[in-house]
Amino acid sequence: MTDAVNKIEQPRGPTRRDFLYICTGMATLVGAASFLWPFIDSMQPSADVAAMASVEVDISLIEPGQRITIKWRGKPVFVVYRTDAMLAQAREDDGNPALIDPATDSERAPRPEWLIMVGVCTHLGCIPLGQKDSDPRGPYGGWFCPCHGSIYDASGRVRKGPAPRNLPIPPYAFLDDHRIRIG
Repeated sequence: MTDAVNKIEQPRGPTRRDFLYICTGMATLVGAASFLWPFIDSMQPSADVAAMASVEVDISLIEPGQRITIKWRGKPVFVVYRTDAMLAQAREDDGNPALIDPATDSERAPRPEWLIMVGVCTHLGCIPLGQKDSDPRGPYGGWFCPCHGSIYDASGRVRKGPAPRNLPIPPYAFLDDHRIRIG
């Protein structure tokens, strides 16, 4: 009977080997974390990129009919304070089946007097002309891309040329009647 009792394993306490396993595992984890951290940290945006993530614009100084260009994330953003005549011209072709990328003016500009869009042609990334009074604006009173001839109307919708889409609308919000935040 004593042989049968001896063959049953008795619970044992922690041994030196268990301690060494735990220490080796912890050292491996610390080493792996210190090796991987620079790679993980490099995926964070740099300080200059994070600073450009959003920009606030004071629109109180913009006159009706004036077009300004600001920089957001390295891209030009066109801000247009539209007059009644500009609004009428922009709404003239709402619902036109000939539009390449159909969108109504109210979809593109929730506050009708303000049109805010990224000023990069959707064909090959050129910057369309039309922000200055001396720039050619094409027959629709909007913007003209000199690279390949895309023509945009007063709402930033592509009308002619190789551009496949309208000028993009960035994420923006009106903070109050005098300031907007883009981004």
